[in-house]
Amino acid sequence: MAILVVGSVGYDTVETPAGSREDALGGSATFFAISSSYFAQVGMVAVVGDDFTADSVDILKAHHVDISGLQTAQGKTFRWAGVYGPEDVNSRETLDTQLNVFADFDPHLSPEHRSLPYLFLANIDPELQLNVLGQMERRPKLVAADTMNFWIDGKLEALTEVVRSVDVLFVDENEVRQFAAPHVGSVNVVKAARFIQDMGPETVIVKRGEHGVIQFMGDSIFAAPAYPLESVVDPTGAGDSFAGGFMGYLAGTGDLSPGAFRRAAVVGSVMGSFAVESFSVERLSALGQAELVARFRDFSHLSQFDGLKDTEMLPWRDGASNL
Repeated sequence: MAILVVGSVGYDTVETPAGSREDALGGSATFFAISSSYFAQVGMVAVVGDDFTADSVDILKAHHVDISGLQTAQGKTFRWAGVYGPEDVNSRETLDTQLNVFADFDPHLSPEHRSLPYLFLANIDPELQLNVLGQMERRPKLVAADTMNFWIDGKLEALTEVVRSVDVLFVDENEVRQFAAPHVGSVNVVKAARFIQDMGPETVIVKRGEHGVIQFMGDSIFAAPAYPLESVVDPTGAGDSFAGGFMGYLAGTGDLSPGAFRRAAVVGSVMGSFAVESFSVERLSALGQAELVARFRDFSHLSQFDGLKDTEMLPWRDGASNL
């Protein structure tokens, strides 16, 4: 086992223009674990209720996810319900959130979990994220975290400490602006990401939905497109599937070079593109190596073009200003 994810496992009731599902397996830790499991061994720490089904357990076991840290508490499993817009599938309205046993989630790491080299702190209370990080036996090779506007609004102090403590921060473009705007006086994504980098994380990955991601690592910027799909069925787990592919690739290769981070961003985009092709984890949990490789190759062609040779210039109109 190489990666530890701490997050939510639950059931989603989702309505999109493509249809609907009721009480479908979901949660940040679920999508992350299944996505990363194609590349590396992964273990999860989460809590479910006594209504968590054997079929749900079997899905995780089929991907060899270590569920020794999956606690079962008396009560109902976390549930979320939402509806996606008929014209813009990136916009959604939350209809209902039932924390249930997740409200009292107190993650406890086993000795094996505490020594794992890769840690992903999924989108949960930043105080819990700090708790988990404090339980690690030693500093992992790579610590990554995700967050959301709810924590920016409600637990900014704890979230700020999380940001200062991680190597990689996953955040969407609205949230990166929200977090940084009071400090940089601008809603510019580049300035916002640079501000966060100055706080501690070397890498900030800004998720932009159907427009892909922008990765800020050190002084470099890398943009990975989203895979062009004719239809998006359910985008609920796209971000966590992206993070799972990203971390899974890095853990599977052991390569933390800048080039590996760029490739990891593309692998993450590959996994996110598969996740949105179905409800829940239906598509994500049924992938083969050949189709993963084929889509990765497709990504490499999306923005491939012939650059300028050392002695070559772009065409320039006679008389054009050359300041």
